[in-house]
Amino acid sequence: MARRKESPEGGKPDVEKQEREAAEAKAAEAAEEKAEATGEKTEDAPESKADGEEKGSKRRGSAETGADAKKGPSPQARPAPRRESDGAIEVRAQAKYVRTAPRKARLVMEHIRGKPVSDALAILAHTPRAAAKDVDRLLRSAVANAENNFELDADGMRVDAAYVDEGPTIKRYRPRALGRATRIDKRTSHMTITLTVPGSAGESEE
Repeated sequence: MARRKESPEGGKPDVEKQEREAAEAKAAEAAEEKAEATGEKTEDAPESKADGEEKGSKRRGSAETGADAKKGPSPQARPAPRRESDGAIEVRAQAKYVRTAPRKARLVMEHIRGKPVSDALAILAHTPRAAAKDVDRLLRSAVANAENNFELDADGMRVDAAYVDEGPTIKRYRPRALGRATRIDKRTSHMTITLTVPGSAGESEE
């Protein structure tokens, strides 16, 4: 049997203290057995103050990021327009996968290349080609980009570059005589128009 500890003052055993220690030991053993049964690890040492502060900062950080996500993305600044070496500002618009053959669209682009925006719109309005509608829509998109994104005036702009690249070809087949089939190529175009706004050090308007 374990000997009872005697208190230093009166020489009598401290029964309450021994009972308290025995109860704590039993509780610790029960917790260890439960942890072993469930496969979890128990932490004997209490959480230090530094660990508590670190966890608190992580919780605050996650709460702040959640609040920022609820607010939504911050408004971005307007993109800076592209500038040439001579000081002129360039604004570009592009239309991809237009259902027009590149050869037919290039015939229309040649009419407006180098012209002021007002003259180019008038030329496209009186051009009797189907591709003129797509080119007119693209030119108006470039003007809208210059006015809304960069706060530029459409009167001083001109068409600096207008070109058409070939897009992917859509292949279709038509039945012919004697069980044959003829392939039909439906070509697409990638159209690009670049408007130039002469700067202070740029070239003068035509």
